Amino acid sequence: MTTTVVSPTGAEVVFTAFGVVTLLAAVLVVTSRQLVHAALWLVVALGGVAACYLVMGAEFVAWMQVLIYVGAVVVLLVFALMLTRAPIGRSTDLTTGNRWLALGIALAVLVALVAMLVDAFRHAVISLSDRAVSTTSTVGAVLFRYWVLPFEALSVLLLAALVGAIVLSRGRGER
Repeated sequence: MTTTVVSPTGAEVVFTAFGVVTLLAAVLVVTSRQLVHAALWLVVALGGVAACYLVMGAEFVAWMQVLIYVGAVVVLLVFALMLTRAPIGRSTDLTTGNRWLALGIALAVLVALVAMLVDAFRHAVISLSDRAVSTTSTVGAVLFRYWVLPFEALSVLLLAALVGAIVLSRGRGER
């Protein structure tokens, strides 16, 4: 019985490189002792996810990742750090004795997720040749034809959360 060795394509190599960078940045997000550095590593991790989307040919999802997560969520996080007067240097609150327990739980969750994904997609074949299904116009048409009501409900929910955050951030004397 002969086995054929399939060499990876350029897209697979680039995807793997972005995946490794994203994984390393994500580890640095949760292990950093400085909150500002953790926020900046989060930018790298979310940008790596967007780059993986670009390599897969999902440019709409990639740009939404950049606009929403990198452009809005991380900026909101940095503003929250600035408004709450969080310490700039090393945080003493992050040096608890439960790191090994948290690491063990995280590894157990990782093993469970990988096992479930391998079991679910063991025989799946993904063809990247049919790109007409994931074009920006197709995604936009489906989003605004079938998902416009949940989209608008989510925008109202986010607006209510923003107003609530502003009310909570104001002091008692400022109301």
